[in-house]
Amino acid sequence: MARTWAELLGEPDASAEDEAERSGFFGRLRDSLSKSRRALTAELATAAFDPADEEAWERLEEALITADVGEQPSVLLFVGVNGTGKTTTIGKLAQRLREHEHAVIVAAADTFRAAADEQLEVWADRAGADFVGAARGGDPAAVAFDAIEAAQSRGRDVVLVDTAGRLHTHTNLMAELAKIRRVIASKLEGAPHETLLVVDATTGQNGLEQARQFQEAVDVSGVILTKLDGSARGGVAVAIAYELGLPVKLVGVGERLEDLQPFDPKDFARALVGG
Repeated sequence: MARTWAELLGEPDASAEDEAERSGFFGRLRDSLSKSRRALTAELATAAFDPADEEAWERLEEALITADVGEQPSVLLFVGVNGTGKTTTIGKLAQRLREHEHAVIVAAADTFRAAADEQLEVWADRAGADFVGAARGGDPAAVAFDAIEAAQSRGRDVVLVDTAGRLHTHTNLMAELAKIRRVIASKLEGAPHETLLVVDATTGQNGLEQARQFQEAVDVSGVILTKLDGSARGGVAVAIAYELGLPVKLVGVGERLEDLQPFDPKDFARALVGG
């Protein structure tokens, strides 16, 4: 059946308690983007973003791409350069999904970075999610394949696949990433249902070039923007959405679990302009 971020993470209530929590997150978002507000004019000029452009707003508001996958698991593939926070983001998302009663498997297809699988396994244990890994130096595509197979046999409904960080300029590593995607597709028709690029907001406009290169290599479907709490360049979300038509799906504004949230374009715009 079709899945959206709202279905995966739950629809917000209109209760006072939930409104307070939402306001609290918006407050943290606004504080995190205080530097971005000062840089807004330059960022919007670079992105050539017209606030009156209804199509631009529709792109920003685009929900999680859905797929009719029946009884198969939803597979989310995470990609990005080194140091963007992919593994931590996956761990937090696994925990949020488990809180919303989804059966999750996390796959450590980063078989190169020392202790990468251990880090992800700790998050999996914390979230109550299944974990699939391999020996260091193993085939990352095989890990993704095994994770989907495990999800099918165990009745799990979401598979989160971590991958090794790689520079978008490394042609051979980008080709390896494309192989991982092909193997996933060969195991499950229509998968991966999302290929999510994790971008460090502090990279500014370089994040736009990263998104362009990864999109060409592995058909990125959306972006997760991390480290907004330390960035003066939050407007890169606007540039990526406008230039490449890629929706921002999640934002991270801190280390706490609740600081990873579905992207709300209205809240983001209000925080960015100080409204």
